[in-house]
Formats: sequence, C-alpha cells, structure tokens
Amino acid sequence: MSRRVFVTALVAPLIGLVLTQGEAAAAPTFQMPFPCNQVWEGQTRTNHSPANSVDFNRANDDGDPVVASAAGSVTRVANEGSTSYGRWVEIDHGGGWRTRYAHLSAQSVSVGQSVRIGQRVGSVGTTGGSTGPHLHYEQRLNGVDQKIKFNGTQIYYWGTRSYTSRNSCGTSGVTGTVGTDSGAAVTIRSGPGTQYAAVGSVASGATVTISCQTQGETITGKYGTTNLWDKIGSGYISDAYVYTGSDGQVAPSC
Repeated sequence: MSRRVFVTALVAPLIGLVLTQGEAAAAPTFQMPFPCNQVWEGQTRTNHSPANSVDFNRANDDGDPVVASAAGSVTRVANEGSTSYGRWVEIDHGGGWRTRYAHLSAQSVSVGQSVRIGQRVGSVGTTGGSTGPHLHYEQRLNGVDQKIKFNGTQIYYWGTRSYTSRNSCGTSGVTGTVGTDSGAAVTIRSGPGTQYAAVGSVASGATVTISCQTQGETITGKYGTTNLWDKIGSGYISDAYVYTGSDGQVAPSC
C-alpha cells in the first residue's frame, strides 16, 4: 500500500442540515465499487483526505473496472489533471448521499446519466495526486465524508483489510442486444474463445441476458475490439457483438 499519497479534498458546500452519524443509518445499502467476488485490499488512515475515505488496491489493477456502489444519477465527471482526484466521478443516490470514485484512468459515464448498481463507471488508474494505480473511494452525506459501509457493515478504521465484493452477485443478469455487421448469427461457445466448441447460436438483433463476464480471446466485432466474453445461458459470446449501453464490463465476473 506504499503507493498511496495524500489527496487534496474537493469539499462540496453544505446544503441544509448535516445529519448525525446516527441519522446516517438511512443510507442506501452500498456495495463495493467492483464486480462480484473480486477481492481488494482497502486501506484507511488518519492522514487521508478526507479522513473517512478508503484506497483500494490489488495486483495488476491498472485499468480494472470500477462500478457503481448503488443505483443513482451521475452528478460529476471531472478531470483535475495531475492534482487531487485526477479523473473522477460522483454519483447522487438520493437522500443527500453521494459516492466518489477518483484517480480513474478513464470514465465510462456522463453527467445526468442514470446508472444501476454494478454498472461500470470507470477504470482504476493513477491520475491526479497519485503515484500508483488504485481507487480512491468516498461515501458522503450532504457534502460530508462518512465512515464507509458495504452491505450494511462498516469497513475497518484505521489500517488495511481485504474485502470481497458482493456487488450485483444476486442479480438476474444484464440485458444486451446482439448485433453483427453482416446480420449473421453469432456462435455460442463453451468457453471464452473461438477455439472452444460451438454449443449453439444467437440471431443478430436478439435480446440476451448476460449472467457474468470473463476475459478470453480478443475479438473485433460490431461494437469494437475486446477480450470480454459474455455468458448467456450455458455458453459464451464475445462482448464485441453485444450492445448494453455501457462500455467495458457491466456484469459480475464469472
């Protein structure tokens, strides 16, 4: 965790009465800002700014997906350059509650966009006041940083602990639409690559439910070039042929 550096806070003006910690119990049931079952090391420290924020790391995390901790509306998509948060996103969850995701290498949402819990909002990076890839994360109530809770349980203060994401683990899946430039059907494979056996096909224009996603062979299709593969039913198709409305990973990891 030695790569962490002090972050200059961007403190929003207070609007109305600041609730006490006791009243803050009405918060959304926030989940970790990472896909289901991923394990991340979270660090809290007294000299962090703001004090109740957490930095998340894991091995080779540069570019890993960052997802919404709860459903809401995007209120900020900003870039502070080489200072402070760098590239960051803020989401309004209602009731005065907002979350912030900072030091991103890329942002995947726009201001005013509605996002569902578990939807990708950006990628882990090292922009702003950072010397190594990690995610700086905050939960705020009426502009004031709060001690962070995931699934109703407060994280460890002060120090470092490992946490397993339960974000969207119980969801029924993300809906997407299959598309090919030629209009041909897409072959469903038993694994994430064309070297795996064909187990079926799905027509261009069909609506599919993605239960989870995994990395595999890099494919170029109607919706770009990617190594993500979407599990639909008992098989996989390349995400390059599926439109979900968001770039990158949108469903839990398989």
